[in-house]
Amino acid sequence: MDKIAIISDIHGNLEALTTVLNDIHDRGINKIYCLGDILAKGVHQQECADLIRKHCEVIIKGNCDEIISMNFGESNLRAITETDYNWNRSQINDETADFFRNLPYCHEFYLSGRLIRLLHAHPESVEKVVASIDKLENFYSLFLPSSYTSTDKKADILIYGHLHTPFSQKIYNRFILNPGSVGNAMDVIRNDEKDGDVRNTTVANYLILSGKLDSNDFNNPISFEFVNIPYNIEKELSANSDNYALDFYSDELRNGKYREMDRINKNFASRGIDVDNI
Repeated sequence: MDKIAIISDIHGNLEALTTVLNDIHDRGINKIYCLGDILAKGVHQQECADLIRKHCEVIIKGNCDEIISMNFGESNLRAITETDYNWNRSQINDETADFFRNLPYCHEFYLSGRLIRLLHAHPESVEKVVASIDKLENFYSLFLPSSYTSTDKKADILIYGHLHTPFSQKIYNRFILNPGSVGNAMDVIRNDEKDGDVRNTTVANYLILSGKLDSNDFNNPISFEFVNIPYNIEKELSANSDNYALDFYSDELRNGKYREMDRINKNFASRGIDVDNI
C-alpha cells in the first residue's frame, strides 16, 4: 500500500518539525502533505518554511500563512495587531512570503476509491472553526464543495488542521480526520478536575494514510494512523529568548493551553456549546 504522512500547524517550531520528519523518514514514508500554518509564533519560521518546501509534495495555505505573507491589513481574515504582524513577518524573507502568498487553499486526490479533500480549516474559509465537539450540521459542512475546493463533489474523507488537536469523526458514511499540530499541540477542552497527564497533549502530532493512491477502486484497503511523538520542548524554547511573546508561547508548548481561550469559549457559547459542562 502507498503511505502518505499528513502534517499541519508547525508554527515555527523547528525541534518538533525535525522530530516528525525524522520519524517519517524512519518509517520509510516518502510522501508528505502539509495542511498549512507553517508560520507564526516560533522563531524558526524561515527554517521550518525551508524544510517544508524541501520535503513536502503538497503544501496548502493556512490562515497564519496568509496573514503574515501579505501586507499588514491586506488580509480579510481575523485582524492581528501590528506588533504581532511586524514581529512574525520579520522572521521570514520576501521570497518565502511570496511563496506562501500564492499557495492553494485545497488539494484533492483519490485513495482506495475515496475522494480525499485536504483543507486547512473549512471549505468556505481558511480560518473557520469546526471543533471536535461541534454540531452535526457543522461537521457535514466540511464535506461540501465551495469556491475554494478543487472539484464540486462532496468529499468521502475530509482532512483538515487548524484545531491543533487530533481527532476523527465518522458521519453519513464519511470520515473527518484532523492530524493535530506538529509544533503547537493543545487541547481546548480542559477541566482541572478531569484533566489527565498533560504529556498526552504536549507532543508532536501527525497522521499516516495508507491505501492505493490514485485508485478509484473501493475494494482496496485504507487505514489511518495517528502518531504522537515526544520532542525536546525545552530545547526549542531555549532558542526563543528573543520571542516577543515568549510567555504565551512557553505556556502553549509546556501546558497545551491556547493563549486566547476566552475568545474560543465565547465562540463555542455563541453556537450553543457549553465547554464548562462537557
